Amino acid sequence: MATDRLQLQRLELKYLISKETALAVREFVRCYLSLDEYGVGKPDYSYAIHSLYLDSDDLKTYWDTINGNKNRYKLRLRYYDDRPESPVFFELKRRMNDAILKQRGGVRRDAVDALLQGELPGPEHMLSDNPRHLLAVQNFCRLMHEIQAKPKGHVAYLREAWVSTHDNSVRVTMDRDVRFEPEFVARLSCEMKNPVWPFEPKVILELKFTGRYPNWFRELVQRFNLFRVGAAKYADGISEAGLDRFGHFLPVNGHAVREFTGLAPFRRRNRLRESVEEVAD
Repeated sequence: MATDRLQLQRLELKYLISKETALAVREFVRCYLSLDEYGVGKPDYSYAIHSLYLDSDDLKTYWDTINGNKNRYKLRLRYYDDRPESPVFFELKRRMNDAILKQRGGVRRDAVDALLQGELPGPEHMLSDNPRHLLAVQNFCRLMHEIQAKPKGHVAYLREAWVSTHDNSVRVTMDRDVRFEPEFVARLSCEMKNPVWPFEPKVILELKFTGRYPNWFRELVQRFNLFRVGAAKYADGISEAGLDRFGHFLPVNGHAVREFTGLAPFRRRNRLRESVEEVAD
């Protein structure tokens, strides 16, 4: 059975790099870490990840990200293929200042609809009898009910991951071909019909660590002249797709106009473009 390498609490630093730089970063990183077992033997050492993000109708978690709120969370269902027997992971990702805290529990795919419709999570829904996993799903459902969250967007990408083999304290990932598509039902399909590509042609590099900042991280950043950016797949996907696709219109004098709750998304996207231009290729 594959090892669960979920880092429950960590710090993470994000960078946007070119595909050519990603190949050089791979050669640098492989001196310190081992390839994640899921990527062995696959093109670009990468495996597919799919996430269905849930949010309130007023897009609370989206706006929390756009406005840079220090304490925020995301609700997502993560899956890796669309086979009926494959698990679905309910993931709660919190940001507390600069720290990332994650909880997740594996659920039977045939139990997903019942949980999203309000059924209380119980052992009968779970893939594991580990009480920590059930608690994670219970916390997820509690927050889902609090903000009345529903499916809003499907995010997909290919992940190349490098991991420390002895203590799971360090992890480096490179995410390619990031796609986003509005989705308002839990299809849990890998198919996308007309996605947007919010980061193309760039690759998202993430440096993740649970303890002291490794010295070789500093060397990597300096060698490739990297600059930190905000690269939130769900939030930037919505901004790229357009808020109008999520019902954000108000009637004014008989005409439909977009509801502007602030200039944050436009400022964020401008900052993103500026950061991309600064990254050395």
